[in-house]
Amino acid sequence: MRQLGSFPGGLVLDGQKSRSTQQPIRSAPLSKVLTLPLQQHIGAAAVPIVKVGDKVLKGQQIAKAEGHVSVCLHAPSSGHITAIDERPIPHPSGLSALCITIQTDGKEQWTELTPIEDYKNSSDHELRQLIRDAGIVGLGGAGFPSFIKLNPSVHHHVDTLILNGVECEPYISCDDMLMRERAQGILDGIAIMRQATKANQCIIAIEDNKPIAINAMQTALSTHPENGKIDIIVVPTRYPAGSEKQLIEVITNKQVPNGGLPIDIGTVMHNVGTAYAIARAINYGEPLISRIVTITGNEVKNAGNLEVLFGTPIKDCLIFCETQWQITDPIIQGGPMMGYPLPNADLPITKTANCILVGVEQAAPAEQAMPCIRCGDCATACPVSLLPQQLYWHAKAKNLDKAVDYNLFDCIECGCCNYVCPSEIPLVQYFKFAKTETMNQQQERQKSDAARVRHDNRQTRQEMEKQEKALRQQQRKAALAASQAAKQAEEDKT
Repeated sequence: MRQLGSFPGGLVLDGQKSRSTQQPIRSAPLSKVLTLPLQQHIGAAAVPIVKVGDKVLKGQQIAKAEGHVSVCLHAPSSGHITAIDERPIPHPSGLSALCITIQTDGKEQWTELTPIEDYKNSSDHELRQLIRDAGIVGLGGAGFPSFIKLNPSVHHHVDTLILNGVECEPYISCDDMLMRERAQGILDGIAIMRQATKANQCIIAIEDNKPIAINAMQTALSTHPENGKIDIIVVPTRYPAGSEKQLIEVITNKQVPNGGLPIDIGTVMHNVGTAYAIARAINYGEPLISRIVTITGNEVKNAGNLEVLFGTPIKDCLIFCETQWQITDPIIQGGPMMGYPLPNADLPITKTANCILVGVEQAAPAEQAMPCIRCGDCATACPVSLLPQQLYWHAKAKNLDKAVDYNLFDCIECGCCNYVCPSEIPLVQYFKFAKTETMNQQQERQKSDAARVRHDNRQTRQEMEKQEKALRQQQRKAALAASQAAKQAEEDKT
């Protein structure tokens, strides 16, 4: 038996998952128009390789990766490109971004797919490049390009590969249903990940409130070629056990160092949905064009999990699930703890959309927060052992250097402090503000430093040019004087 570790703080929350797990995964209907943001991942946005008017096939690449931290984008269905322009996107900023719009033709005609017959004959680099070209990012919600996390570099070795099936936030059940219904595909993806990382051990972590998923994964593993190479570990249900650093601490009894990465302690973590997507990409040649999304909430009559093509308007999913909502009803992407409100239901489903909540209030404070009573509940609940009360005071006073001294950037924005605060202070909002302002100041400082360096270099260059000019003038004067002296000497002789 593995001795599990733990992490400080955390909360035991009402899961609210039963409403969305009563029926199998369904396919969302094909929408007439798909709107695809070019940046659906952390890093640089993809660059279009199509133009307005082009006909595209399902699975065809329509945008290429730009820079190292980027992945490709593909057409989720066949149709025609009708626009490449700025459109509103589902993002906390509420801003618009460059998108490709496809008018679907209803034919669902696939492009030619090229599966890998035996991935074990492919090099690690080739596998990572295929995963990048397939547009695969972390499907747990963060959206970090998966191929990068599968490359430990020459300076690191992967001891433990962890597949995150914890899904600790209330209401979200897409990973749960994926494990119940597509366990074989998840295991196939894990085998490919093991090949790419050369991990010594592989662990699938699942919270103990998912018995059907646990049984499905164990049953599938018992007859899978990876049996004996993968362990399924059941972890206690406690929020935010699914957060990367917290789950690593539970599984390995090791802490990721402040400012460090999991690979620094020989660990790599991926979501179970990511593993399934990798299996489809390598074994079947299918790029990432859809994902499982939980559609649930108090106003959703037929709640459940849908397989949704990227670019599908959220409202089409809500209508399919017989949702009755008013313009004033909150629509949240993600869970009630870490999700963010959307201005409307016209926005598209993207790679990071694991859940859409309707009619559920976020675990957020009232508009009129009361004064802090210094109860310390926020510090007790913090899973990172921070002092949210102190961070709050410094963030509110815009004393950002002090906030950084109190490890501001270690905050994972899980919302535990918000949830327990009796004064309903929007703590996480203050921390997000402080992080953004600090990064802005750092960028401005870097710009200022760069400008100062350029100014100093210019002054140095001008001074050198001045000295060189003076030297040339002196040389010319000396040469002229010598010439005149020689001329005078000639005249004197005659």
